[in-house]
Amino acid sequence: MRRITGAAFVSLDGVMQGPGGPEEDRTGGFEFGGWTAPYWDETAGEHLGALFAKPFDLLLGRKTYEIFSAYWPYQIDSEIGDAFNRVAKYVVTSSRETLSWVNSHAINDGVEGVARIKEGQGPDLLIQGSSKLYADLMARNLIDTLIVMTFPVVLGNGKRLFVEGGSSQGLKLVDSKVSGTGVVIATYQPAGPVRTGTFETQPPSEAELARRARWSREG
Repeated sequence: MRRITGAAFVSLDGVMQGPGGPEEDRTGGFEFGGWTAPYWDETAGEHLGALFAKPFDLLLGRKTYEIFSAYWPYQIDSEIGDAFNRVAKYVVTSSRETLSWVNSHAINDGVEGVARIKEGQGPDLLIQGSSKLYADLMARNLIDTLIVMTFPVVLGNGKRLFVEGGSSQGLKLVDSKVSGTGVVIATYQPAGPVRTGTFETQPPSEAELARRARWSREG
């Protein structure tokens, strides 16, 4: 069985759209493309280098595939480009159009197709970008490791890593570091259902019971 690692760049408010450059993804009028660049440093570069140094295949959504396939094959003397060109690219898409980037394979049956690839043989699968993949894959517990690089910037709008209405899941922090520019690099693994508790030490007051009832009526 192959493992799936999701590796995402996010802002403090969870946006992951267009991290690489101004024209990468202007969908929805997004104006802040390239927001990771001012915070990139040696620590971030070393982390990314270590991630790509291990054997992997790419697991991508259609939009990220289109961005990558129009960029990476044309980058001369690029270690990342060489790696991306060499590995298999599994693309979750409803389109039946031919995938032109070498060694690309369409997954036309969504999460079921991803689960099938995961059960097969080969290197682990690495998600880059592809914000729409996360909700469905996490709902099926298909992501084994989640690496989130959180940049110290608030973008306000854009495509987000976690969308409202997505599945719930507990996570365990297994590694973390902070770059010199304030990027928090955190690695998580699934930890079962969300656990809850309370800090209440006494029975609720009449005022608290009234508040609960009022909020229940207000929806």
